[in-house]
Amino acid sequence: MDGVASRVSASAIYESLKEMILSFEIYPGSRITESDLAAFFGVSRTPVREALQRLAQEGQVSIRTKQGCFVRQISISELAQFYRVRTAIECLSLEIAARSMAKEALWALAREWDPAHCSGAATDLSLMVQKEESFHMALARGGGNHALATYLNDINERIRVIRRLDFTAGFRIERTYEEHHRIVCLLLEGDLAAAKTLMTDHILQSEKFARSVTLEQLARTENGAARSAMR
Repeated sequence: MDGVASRVSASAIYESLKEMILSFEIYPGSRITESDLAAFFGVSRTPVREALQRLAQEGQVSIRTKQGCFVRQISISELAQFYRVRTAIECLSLEIAARSMAKEALWALAREWDPAHCSGAATDLSLMVQKEESFHMALARGGGNHALATYLNDINERIRVIRRLDFTAGFRIERTYEEHHRIVCLLLEGDLAAAKTLMTDHILQSEKFARSVTLEQLARTENGAARSAMR
């Protein structure tokens, strides 16, 4: 019974901490301790330790021997590099999908991302990110190159911290539906070059908007921390 309770608590703590990190409630680079978190959540240190280890595996925190646990820093230049790699992978996935992905699967994607369905789109940021990632993963897997899908998934893990901010504005969700739908339609029409051009621009605009919101969030959080320190 205690083991089950511990696993449930660890899972709940993991989800809460991850949301706090992704929403900048816990500032990047902050040192967090098992004892403080255990007191905050009203649990023992065991489920907290399990949650932190899971976050460390995802790269959300780093656990340093004799120093403690630190929330990952956000490097805008590093994220830009990941986005460049992502663009290359996504364009390659389009090339392979154009040759090998079943037309029925492409039509299914086109229907799923029909802009007419945008009004019922997920309003939860995490759910929208999952849905958006699933589109790109479907194209990567659709051509049958599993290594490509693995690399793309790794990139997704690394940029998710700012990717979710791309959907903080409603117009970005609408545009995502429009562009996803158009990319698939271009593949169905046999216009690979246009599909790759749109995919490249789609990723670039997503990165620009997410980066802008990230910098605003960081500045807001830093200013808030400075004001608190002065009180």
